[in-house]
Amino acid sequence: MKYRQVINKIVTSKFCAQFITVLATIIIACSIHGEAKAAPYAAVVMDARNGEILHSRSADRILHPASLTKMMTLYVVFEAVENGEISLDTRVLISKRAAAEPPSKLYLRAGSRVRLRYLIRGAAVRSANDASTALAEAIEGSLEAFTKRMNNTAKQMGMKNTHFKNANGLTQKGHYSTARDMTILGRHMVYDYPDYYNLFSRKYTNVGGQTVYNTNRRFLTNYSGADGIKTGYTQAAGFNLVASAKRGNVRIITTVFGGKSTTTRNAQVAKLMDLGFSRAKSNVRLVKPKVPSYGKYTLNGKVLAELSSPTLRPEVLVEMGDMQEKVESVEVDYAGLDDSNQSEIIELGGASDPLMIDGQEWDSFSPLPRPRGLTLLHGTNIVSKNSGVVLGTYYSKSLANSNARRLEFMVPSELFSAKKVLIDDGRGIVLKYIGMDEKSAEKVCRILIRRKSECQVLYIR
Repeated sequence: MKYRQVINKIVTSKFCAQFITVLATIIIACSIHGEAKAAPYAAVVMDARNGEILHSRSADRILHPASLTKMMTLYVVFEAVENGEISLDTRVLISKRAAAEPPSKLYLRAGSRVRLRYLIRGAAVRSANDASTALAEAIEGSLEAFTKRMNNTAKQMGMKNTHFKNANGLTQKGHYSTARDMTILGRHMVYDYPDYYNLFSRKYTNVGGQTVYNTNRRFLTNYSGADGIKTGYTQAAGFNLVASAKRGNVRIITTVFGGKSTTTRNAQVAKLMDLGFSRAKSNVRLVKPKVPSYGKYTLNGKVLAELSSPTLRPEVLVEMGDMQEKVESVEVDYAGLDDSNQSEIIELGGASDPLMIDGQEWDSFSPLPRPRGLTLLHGTNIVSKNSGVVLGTYYSKSLANSNARRLEFMVPSELFSAKKVLIDDGRGIVLKYIGMDEKSAEKVCRILIRRKSECQVLYIR
């Protein structure tokens, strides 16, 4: 009996010693591995109003940008939409290449078609790699052509130490940037495309029926004044973030590369933001960055002057999933209708005619005058829902369309699944969305009114 106890003690002691040795080896190996893989740190704090650098560390060190890359991808997409190269409602064919991109992703199926607006949301909010590649292919036909355009845009912005090889930021040889350059890009995003920039402040959004959450929602929630912009992570890059916050008339943009975790990175960005607000002067004249200028031609040979407004025939737009017919000052957007429900005949009636759809008159409880003469003929089943919203009167169609784009990014799918109507009522351009059920229309107005935007519900008499 005593012999067994002695043997057991010896075996146990030997096992414990071996276990401790192995455990120590693992800990040391992990520690060494972690140190070897630690990403380099860099940071920049900028007063966005005039571009003044308030703090920097290793600002021009060449590093991996990770998904901060998607800021440039989206910038080029916004530029293409504004130039009329593509519509927000264009149905983009998802390639095998895009579908095969690794996570983070929307898990898009090769051969499926997804509206451009959903891909934008997926890339901006969810940081989806498949959506980013699909956007690139939709704009320029190939990823290679798109990255050339990205690099040309970066050059025009003064991003001197940046080169892009892909649209999503996955680690690749020759794909690099700096904290300074990404801060410059963030500033351009804020000021060049303010109608689209609000998308980066959303903590979640709808992407074709699924809800996706912002990878930056923790910082947006916890830091006062934060309203964007973009996170990034790969093993080589570490935890990156370009963040923007506004307090009063002061806007600070802070960039951090090489964070060790989401929590520590956010804490460091918050600390640097506080530093920026403390150092920023109270009275600074706003000097917006110069919008990139490419001369007469873009890299793909398109004349920019010809891209100032869409010139595609209606039947081409229908094939793209965006049917638009223009009659003088009236525009009707049928994006989202089934092919079987699309009306092909639009006539301009007299100035006193109300808007007629399916033989029913649309009007509002608001004091807005009746819209000038839009009548849809042969439009049976065009609108199956009997409510809508009116979102204000504007001096021009361009202002109305600009506000429409901004609002469509602020609300759930109820608004952008409806039909947009721009009507000249004699005092200006009235922006309406029709073809919604009553609850959806009321929901849209509640959201927009909370965000201090004009909205009135439309009902059929």
